[in-house]
Amino acid sequence: MKEIISTKKAPGAVGAYSQAVVHNDMIYLSGQICIDPDTGEMERDSVGLQTRRTLQNVENVLIAAGSGMDKVLKCNIYISSMDKFEEMDNVYKEFFADSYPARVTVAVSDLYENLDIEIDVVAYKD
Repeated sequence: MKEIISTKKAPGAVGAYSQAVVHNDMIYLSGQICIDPDTGEMERDSVGLQTRRTLQNVENVLIAAGSGMDKVLKCNIYISSMDKFEEMDNVYKEFFADSYPARVTVAVSDLYENLDIEIDVVAYKD
């Protein structure tokens, strides 16, 4: 059984995708970016702020799916430059404390609207 997840507490899907899909208690999130769902504006000031808003959006989608950050198994991070890794990683640690998921961080040449960060995750729910 496949369940589509949608919440107004994260940016709405613009295009042919869902915020997340649940199958057999596994949650697959689409890539999230730093859009504030209340204002529709992107938080571009720094990689740290982009990371924080993006992970807040990830968390809100997970909550809507009946899960949370402590149940993230895998995290994929797309970053505009590895020179920005440390700033991103410092904020990332705030969201995962001692229970770090598996992770890959890949530097890419072009993200949506010239942003610095996009993050997708795979999580589970009880």
